[in-house]
Amino acid sequence: MKPRMAGYSLLEVLVAFALLAAALTVLLAALSTASRQVRLGEDAGRARLHAQSLLATLGTEPPLRVGTQQGQWEQGRYRWQLQVQPWQEAQGQPAPGSNTLLHIQLQVRWGERAGEQLELQSLRLATAGGEG
Repeated sequence: MKPRMAGYSLLEVLVAFALLAAALTVLLAALSTASRQVRLGEDAGRARLHAQSLLATLGTEPPLRVGTQQGQWEQGRYRWQLQVQPWQEAQGQPAPGSNTLLHIQLQVRWGERAGEQLELQSLRLATAGGEG
């Protein structure tokens, strides 16, 4: 009788490689998804920082006026649109020199997908002449 040699058969090696390939595919897909989520979170965070900065400086120079403004940050990567309107619940015409509430709506977009946009709303006290 011939002694049996120790080791793995070709079939066992092929099955092991197939299992390893399947495991690596799942692992790479999970890492890709996690990387995409981190990037989306970073983009949203940067958009929030830009929006907060813009809202903090509104009305300082130049005075806040009713109307629509647009702009961009980081060479067009983030695009914004600002709408300033009198608050709807204000009744009648304010007296000259009196204060009024302005409704501020800021939209920031950084991509084409629905989740790649941010909308902030605020109220700002201003004189009747439109200054903040």
